[in-house]
Amino acid sequence: MEHEESMHDMFGLLRIRIKRGVDLAVRDVCTSDPYVVVKMGKQRMKTRVIRKDVNPEWNEDLTLSVSDPNQHVTLTVYDHDTFSMDDEMGDAEVDIRPYIDALKMKLEGLPDGTVISRIHPDRHNCLAEESQVVWKDGHVTQDMCLRLRHVETGEVHIQLQWIDLPGSKRLC
Repeated sequence: MEHEESMHDMFGLLRIRIKRGVDLAVRDVCTSDPYVVVKMGKQRMKTRVIRKDVNPEWNEDLTLSVSDPNQHVTLTVYDHDTFSMDDEMGDAEVDIRPYIDALKMKLEGLPDGTVISRIHPDRHNCLAEESQVVWKDGHVTQDMCLRLRHVETGEVHIQLQWIDLPGSKRLC
């Protein structure tokens, strides 16, 4: 019998807002029909396809349940093709540990907009520029500009936000 993930096995939900793609690779004649697939463990979610646009605006929220805060999130951009396999347009891996570490801190009472931590681009992450974990409107958010790997060009801009679940394991 397959084990269903219960609330007690989860820490909470990670909402990933897929904001936009920038200068994505051309995979059709002079454009692409991109969409993003987000994976974490066995979970897999995807955005809608944006037709004929290498600078798409998705502004779409995908929500993953987090049972292992050390697990990475993988984003892969694809070009939708009607009559053949969809073409891969690069991928990026997201380490959510700096974000999770910030969630463990006692942040109530901090001024709105306080930068909790800064993550710099390096060869171990896919950041195109510095990413900040910020306390804003009573939530911890992290905006990221991810440089896609295994492709000639392209970035994806995302934002992480946490959703606490009543009855879930505590992060502390």
